Amino acid sequence: MQELFRSGLVADVILGVMALEAALLLLYRRVTGRGPRVVDVAAMLLAGAFLVLALRAALTGADWQMIGACLAAALIAHLADLYRRWP
Repeated sequence: MQELFRSGLVADVILGVMALEAALLLLYRRVTGRGPRVVDVAAMLLAGAFLVLALRAALTGADWQMIGACLAAALIAHLADLYRRWP
């Protein structure tokens, strides 16, 4: 278990689960005609994906600039998602 975290593989697993979530949401929309649109799914998951990338960078000893860039991208994605949802 320790190696799963040390190698950053735990972040890869989380990203894979998030990709599966996106695929299932989009498949549901295609089959039923209901559910979130592609742009909504992307906006919803993008901020979280950047946070997980920041986690991976931190776990694998990446430079602080990479971690900061991922966190900044997560903030931008989050703000964009909020802007899209604001009435």
